[in-house]
Formats: sequence, C-alpha cells, structure tokens
Amino acid sequence: MSDKPLRVVVAGLGNMGRSHALAYHRNPGFQIAALVNRSPVELGGELAGYAIGHSFEEALAAEKPDVVSVNTYSDSHAGYAVAAMEAGAHVFVEKPLATTVKDAERVVAAAKANGRKLVIGYILRHHPSWQKLIAEARALGGPYVFRMNLNQQSSGPTWNTHRQLMQTTSPIVDCGVHYVDVMCQIADAKPVEVRGMGLRLSDEIAPDMYNYGHLQVLFEDGSVGWYEAGWGPMISETAFFVKDIMSPKGSVSIVMDEGAKSDDIDTHTKTATIRLHKAARKPDGSFAEPDELMRMEGEPGHQELCEREQAFVLKAIREDVDLSRHMEDAVQSLKVCLAADESVRTGRAIRL
Repeated sequence: MSDKPLRVVVAGLGNMGRSHALAYHRNPGFQIAALVNRSPVELGGELAGYAIGHSFEEALAAEKPDVVSVNTYSDSHAGYAVAAMEAGAHVFVEKPLATTVKDAERVVAAAKANGRKLVIGYILRHHPSWQKLIAEARALGGPYVFRMNLNQQSSGPTWNTHRQLMQTTSPIVDCGVHYVDVMCQIADAKPVEVRGMGLRLSDEIAPDMYNYGHLQVLFEDGSVGWYEAGWGPMISETAFFVKDIMSPKGSVSIVMDEGAKSDDIDTHTKTATIRLHKAARKPDGSFAEPDELMRMEGEPGHQELCEREQAFVLKAIREDVDLSRHMEDAVQSLKVCLAADESVRTGRAIRL
C-alpha cells in the first residue's frame, strides 16, 4: 500500500492516550487528524499545537481516518472500536478490550467482517525484557507456577484516576489482562478454572466495587497461577511487584531495584534484573550451577514502549500482518479476568 502517512483520530487523552498521541506525532508513518477528549484538557510540549475536540462521533465522521486510537475508559472501548471499523478505520484499543466477553467478541467479529486490523494495547508484548522473561520460562518447560502482582500505592491525581477507572473496571481486570496474557503465552495451555477474591478498602469507591483483588487460574496442562492487584492510599509498598515463574526445572524471576516505587509508571514495565535459577543438582546434592543474573541495561521507558507499540500498528497495516492469534489471546485473557471478577462477586469458582 501507499507510504502516505496514515491519518489517526486519537480518542481519550489521559495518561495512556497522551503517550500514544505523542507516539503518532513522532512517527512519520502517521499524521494526527484529530484529538478527542470528552472534558477539556491542556496538552503541553510537542502536542501543544493540536486542537482538541469533544465528540468522537463528529471526529470520526468529519475526518474519515485510516486509524482510530481508542484510549478512553473501558466501558466505551467496544462501541468506539466497532464504530471506527465500520467506518473503514483500523483500530488500536487500549486494554482491556471491553468490559464483557460478549463485547470483546463483537469487536473481534467487526475486525474480521470489515477486513480491518485490530491491535490491543498489551504493552508488555513489545518490551524486550519481558520477551526475554517469557522465552527463558518457556525454555524451562512446564507445568508452571505463576506468582504475579502489581499493587499501586496511589494518592492525589493518581488515586483520582484509579477511582475513575473503578467506576467501570476493577484492578484485577484492568491490570490483570497483561499478566494473565503473559501466563498464557508461557504455558501455551487453555485456562480451565478461575477463582477470585476481593475487598473494598475505601469508602471513596462504589459499594459494589473493590480496590483490592486476587485471582487464581488453573490451566489444562496442570499449571497454576495467581495475580494480585490493589490501588489506593492504603496499599502497601512491600512486595508490590512480584513476577516469579517456577517449573520442575527451575525458576525465572524479575528482581526490582531497591527504592522502586509502586506509583512510578516506568516501574510497571521495567524489569531491572532477571534471575534464572536451575534446579539441576550435582551427585552431592548441591546445585549444578549458580543462578544467572541477567541485567537488563538500556530498557525502553514507558514512552518508548508506546512508540514501539504504535510502530507495530503501522507494521500490521502496511504488511498485512495476521492478527488472528493476537485477537484470540486478548479475548482469552479478558475472559479469565472477568471470570475472576465474577468469582469475587459470587463467591464461587468459575469453570471456563
């Protein structure tokens, strides 16, 4: 297809939306056609010269973009994505893909029916260190034990953002889709049962919402895993970032630098050091080899990861990359996290 820049409408200018807008601005393969946010926002730096509209529908109709980037709150993801694809645009949509499995499947069906590319914002898939972690874990072989969490002690504007997110989505769904996706990539087995528990730790959120959640997932190959997510001013900074994978042959883990803070967005993706431990032993029972510490130097920061993500969007469109598995995986990880949310609310295990 033509090398002419692809015109993009960016909907939603929160933290992720601004980062993606900046990625489009910096990539010569894209041209920003319109920026949209329901409420007034001020953009500084490289984005300062762009006007901001307030109606997604008007921008879609007026601009007829090649690409739509959906970075709004989760409850509008499916509707915006389907409308964009039916209007002829390819779509990038932030995770989670939707707030129900039915809506997620509807978005994927719209991509297939309209011959459009659909890329979901699984930013860890574009991180070289996470790719390394997944490769090392797969090399060990399963079945696996996955131990993962990402808790965030938040206050001020960050807690306000978390409270806004929790109007529609719990932490174990919003963040959990990333890490369940990692589990599924490593195990390469179907999740079969999900259990969840959660607790409302603040009277500043709705009575039917919880800001601490924990899920357990059982896989067809015998692998098991848990994921924990909590948001708010009461959340502990102790062991807030655990990424640990064990198998009969050893383990692979992320070791964070001392002083890392849970409210630092770069902490959410940076790996610092990967520790590889092998269980093989000598005849005397001692370990055959010491743990290997792989220092991840020169890691991309949050903004660079967003730029890599949007470069992948461009590649998928220009080179007609088959995204069937990408879309299938996004629905599957969402299905697990929504089942966990159902388990929290019903008090029973959910068979998939």
